[in-house]
Amino acid sequence: MIFDTLITLGMVAAVTAGLVFTRVGPDILLLGALSVLLALGVVTPSEGLSGFSNEGMLAIAAFYVISAGLRETGALSAVVDRFFKQTGSLRVAKFRMMLPVLVMSAFVNNTPVVAAFIPAVRDWARKVGLSPSALLMPLSFAAILGGLCTIVGTSTNLVVNGLLIAETSSSGLGFFELAAVGLPCALAGMIYILVAGPRLLPDRIPAVEQLTDPREYTVEMSVDEGGGLAGRRISEAGLRNLPGLYLVEIERRGHILAAVSPEERLEAGDRLVFAGITESVIDLQRIRGLTPAAGQTFKLDAPKDERRFYETVLAASSPVARKTVRESRFRTRYGAVVIAVARDGHRVSGKIGDIRLVPGDTLLLESGTHFSERFRHSRDFLLVRPIHDATPVRSDRAPVAWAILAGVVLSASSGLLPLVIAALLGAGAMIATRCLSASAARASIDLQVLIVIAAAFGLGQAMQLSGAGTLVGQAAMAVAGDHPMAVLSAVYVATAVLTAVVTNNAAAVLMFPVGLSAATEVGLSAEATAVAIALAASASFATPVGYQTNLMVYGPGGYRFTDYLRFGLPLTGIVGVIGLLIIPRVW
Repeated sequence: MIFDTLITLGMVAAVTAGLVFTRVGPDILLLGALSVLLALGVVTPSEGLSGFSNEGMLAIAAFYVISAGLRETGALSAVVDRFFKQTGSLRVAKFRMMLPVLVMSAFVNNTPVVAAFIPAVRDWARKVGLSPSALLMPLSFAAILGGLCTIVGTSTNLVVNGLLIAETSSSGLGFFELAAVGLPCALAGMIYILVAGPRLLPDRIPAVEQLTDPREYTVEMSVDEGGGLAGRRISEAGLRNLPGLYLVEIERRGHILAAVSPEERLEAGDRLVFAGITESVIDLQRIRGLTPAAGQTFKLDAPKDERRFYETVLAASSPVARKTVRESRFRTRYGAVVIAVARDGHRVSGKIGDIRLVPGDTLLLESGTHFSERFRHSRDFLLVRPIHDATPVRSDRAPVAWAILAGVVLSASSGLLPLVIAALLGAGAMIATRCLSASAARASIDLQVLIVIAAAFGLGQAMQLSGAGTLVGQAAMAVAGDHPMAVLSAVYVATAVLTAVVTNNAAAVLMFPVGLSAATEVGLSAEATAVAIALAASASFATPVGYQTNLMVYGPGGYRFTDYLRFGLPLTGIVGVIGLLIIPRVW
């Protein structure tokens, strides 16, 4: 047993050092450490690999698919429009993002909240000219802070409450009982993120590309009737200061409005002419209430979720060269629609249908998934390049996607279905209702995050079975002595340390019996100990491993391990101090 304990502690130290001092992926480090423990017999294969069938890990995989369905249908646009407004202030941007996330996470498991908001936050960061790394870690932290406020806010709260009921005569914590400590912590955390974030969070991903791309397209969009944009000002609709894209003119009832004012109100049927780079033109296709003005995309045979965007360069031998788009019968000939045209780095004026194509023109097309295979060797095009992660938004399925998400949340939060079953059914429903294709669902799952979570559960098993976790907890108790406040502080610190290197649920399970035993000896109530453990295990900001939402934003934000230490460790201390001041007075 001594050997197992030392090996486990050594592996935990090695993983921590690797995460801090190297750039090796966390999935490689954790999986490597777990492999060593399996090879040395510290844990059996069924124990060490149990994380790969863990309900939490499977639920996260399902929520990636649900999130992809929300993204592909544009279902998050309503939330983005309401809270994610155009702003040049980083603090205002963070506040507008964190407020709805914090409120939702108090009543809904924060994993799906973060999964649903990650793509929206990344898109919004591009639009407001901010680095995603400035927003994604605050997104995760806001979700964690919101989860501190109710018994259902995090799975850890539910785990600790279940242990409290099972091992004591207590009836458990009330639904809003944790709000006595959770709300002050959430308020203090929000203030810290807004004040300290600009100084402590680096720009790990370069700011959005400006209008320097040589392929500057002209694209025409039409304002739909009933699409939500008619009657709104240009600035309110977020169409004025799009990154890498600008509004050239509006055609309204045969009249051209040039140099459009931000206060100009849109009308149904307006034809908007934009000029910009490839990525921004693709983003324009995702705005609800706008459709390509040519109106031909709806005549394509391929279903909306089976279409892709392509860039092609027109060859001199092409039969459509020197003809207008309309004269060339482009859609009939190629099964594709011309969305935009770039020529010599300058925009081409006029309606898309009236543009006369010349050899060397770069065309942005929308077509089915097999366009590239059919025409990449054709003499009509010098180049055919698919644009990845750029499927057209299927906005007609947005209400269905919202209904699926609502069903998952209600069935899981009410106890009608376990979270993992509700999530798996929701993911299946997204595919069955064609909110996204099966291939898009597979592509949406981040295997690195899932491997890290599964391996972390295996490492937690090793900590528990080898006695390493108990040793860490008892060492903290020995230092604390017999003063109630010192013991409570030791329970909190030991739980926070364990959470930083394993997972929050594992840390809570490991520390509960040790903490309860020590607390009983010095006269602390079981409820006070349970709340301290739940708070320390959930309020994990200092490492990406300690909480699953931190892992979820680790890759998309381009973060390093040290970013969490620098920005998250002070917040961990703030929450800890507030919690230790309030818990003895309430419980």
